[in-house]
Amino acid sequence: MVRQERAVRTRRLILEAAASVFDEYGYEGATIGEVVARAGVTRGAVYFHFASKRELAQGVVEEQFGRDEIPERHCKLQEFVDLGMVVAHLMPRDPLLSAGARLSLGQDVFGDFSGGAAPGWIERAESVLTVAAERGEVLPQVVPAETAWLVTGAWTGVQIQSQKMSGRADLERRVAVLYQHLMPSIAVPGVLATLDLGVDRGGRVVAELEAARSVGSGGGDAGPGAAAEAGVGGIASR
Repeated sequence: MVRQERAVRTRRLILEAAASVFDEYGYEGATIGEVVARAGVTRGAVYFHFASKRELAQGVVEEQFGRDEIPERHCKLQEFVDLGMVVAHLMPRDPLLSAGARLSLGQDVFGDFSGGAAPGWIERAESVLTVAAERGEVLPQVVPAETAWLVTGAWTGVQIQSQKMSGRADLERRVAVLYQHLMPSIAVPGVLATLDLGVDRGGRVVAELEAARSVGSGGGDAGPGAAAEAGVGGIASR
């Protein structure tokens, strides 16, 4: 068990180092040697977990989906919005998300990793929208699979433009505006009126998650309402 835990930690360390390298240099410019140096491990350790640079890049792309935790809400459409806003908040701050986007969206000369991250995000969004539809939160014409594809594509376009024009400095604002425009065509009026579509929504949800983890790990009492905002019932993840 100790050996297994050590292997998991080493793999995680390698992925984080690789993400910073891919994010900085792109796929073609990245080298295993630089990953080894940043991770502080041996070259053999890298190749034990990943047989090639391509496999390492694929691992970075797939690791994004460990970053999509959101609090479970009574309103599933709030979860739908929160997912996009949390990623918008974290992407400029988290090399794994940033590198995953760069690799999977073809923002350099090497971009096709089994369809990239988009299918996973579409699947995640569709699952939330499907439950929202079952609960009567969406308009009758909404088809969860189609809406998930459309919103994921629109989010991706916003991310690319934000990266090109501001280095993602305005990403949260741009994504908030996206949801402010799209949600009236998805949510029934009674639900739409309750949705929090604020620019700072992602940061507040991330802070809520951190407070809940702190309490859960015995890190102190963050207050009686720390994990109860908007009806939190747990962590909704992939």
